Amino acid sequence: MVKASRSEPDDVDQLMLNAQLRDALEPFVDESLDLVGIQQMPTATENEFLASMLAWERAPVLAISQWFTPELQLPHPESLDHDELHQVLWDTINQLYAEQIVLDFTEHLSDRQLYCLIYRDILPSPEKKIDLPKNYLHWDCLDAANNLEDWLRFYASEEERNQWQIETNLPLPPSQSSPFPRKMPRRAL
Repeated sequence: MVKASRSEPDDVDQLMLNAQLRDALEPFVDESLDLVGIQQMPTATENEFLASMLAWERAPVLAISQWFTPELQLPHPESLDHDELHQVLWDTINQLYAEQIVLDFTEHLSDRQLYCLIYRDILPSPEKKIDLPKNYLHWDCLDAANNLEDWLRFYASEEERNQWQIETNLPLPPSQSSPFPRKMPRRAL
């Protein structure tokens, strides 16, 4: 009698899951799937990728404020003094993180500027709410295309700064420490 190896049932389960995921994705598949090269992935990795694609296709598009129950509504920025705004800002940052929303590049913004960005731009923004444990929405709080100087000044590495200067032949702004350093919540990698 030959004993099956411990990995065979898992392999069979992965292949069955793969078939189910491919069937469920069939209505959504186009040539972009061929560009990924999933044939070169281990089946478990391919399944994770296919599951994320399926979650993307099925995810509702909601204003970020509606990702919360009850809906996240903030006081108008002008109604808060400095201390109140600081407290509400950090409560909001932590609530966003609890819904897997990470704010990136915030250290060039004062508390009031960041709060206004969340209030005015982030919370009303319609985004796909993908319910996967490893999925985080990263919100870039610096539009580098329109604010290249701040990116070069506060966030770009020396290598990125040098590459930019080589490509543009323009003078670099001085590298500076961020004016509003924050320890933002981050997902563990």
